[in-house]
Amino acid sequence: MTALIKSYKTNQLFFILIKLSIVIASFAFIYFKIAGLEKITYTDFFNIISSKNILSIQNILVLLVLTCLNWSLETLKWQSLVHPIKKIDFKAALAQSLGSLTASLFTPNRIGEYGAKALYFQPNLRKSILLINFLSNLLQLSITICLGGVGLSYLWLNFNQLALDYNNLLVYALFIIVILITLFVILNNSKYTIAGLSIPKLKQRISSYPKRLLTKGLLYSFCRYLIFSFQFYFSLQLFQVNINYFDAMSVIMSMYLIVSVLPSIFIFDVVIKGSVSVYLFSFLDVNELSVLCITTLMWLLNFVFPSLIGSYFVLSFKPVKSAAL
Repeated sequence: MTALIKSYKTNQLFFILIKLSIVIASFAFIYFKIAGLEKITYTDFFNIISSKNILSIQNILVLLVLTCLNWSLETLKWQSLVHPIKKIDFKAALAQSLGSLTASLFTPNRIGEYGAKALYFQPNLRKSILLINFLSNLLQLSITICLGGVGLSYLWLNFNQLALDYNNLLVYALFIIVILITLFVILNNSKYTIAGLSIPKLKQRISSYPKRLLTKGLLYSFCRYLIFSFQFYFSLQLFQVNINYFDAMSVIMSMYLIVSVLPSIFIFDVVIKGSVSVYLFSFLDVNELSVLCITTLMWLLNFVFPSLIGSYFVLSFKPVKSAAL
């Protein structure tokens, strides 16, 4: 009996150390990212937003409200999509969304989010949770691709100076074709598995998922997209960037499309978004420093701030055992 108690205490201590390690690693990544920005220092950033009176209480409130709406919609989407597997309340969905965000900071394309969310559920439900998380991200990506395609088309038709390297474009096109052919072969080969499910079973699970919930999830994804794209446009106005609304939105939509398909580690997300934004906004003659400041502000509001809140949920996380059904 004494040995069992010691073993239990050892496991508990080990689990606490893991949670602390995740939070400390997340904070370290954020700190070194902030300290290591090359094109803009945080001294420049705060000097600029102070000089333009961006940090007024009214502006801060509007930006924070938009951030809260963004993550509230993501939480509602997750709560809705997971409902057929297990009914959870908004607080639990928020803990899972923000906790998994924090835990996936240093993983490529936030892949760690899949495993982190699955840990909140019983082992027998985890394969289904992985699939639902995939569907959730796929819905958001679908909205990004559709609206991003509209934005790129608008830029192509209205800005003749939009320069494209056709050699690189051909290479990218061939790369995409190879990827699509590979996916087609995989999806038609029953030997491969995803999340422990064979391809036929995966197709069956997706096709049997309630269409009403998929439609609802798509609507949440669309509303989220409207929120964070408007937040970017609102930030442009705060930095006194006076450009046509449709021109600005076409660049914003194009930017989100491009960065969504680029592989990256989350902590470098601001660098990639900054580079793409500077390139695209250069066609509208927008000052590079203003674009970098806005991209940094968006990163702080929509990723760093929620990640800091998510660290609380990581520390308070308790493992779910198979007996808790």
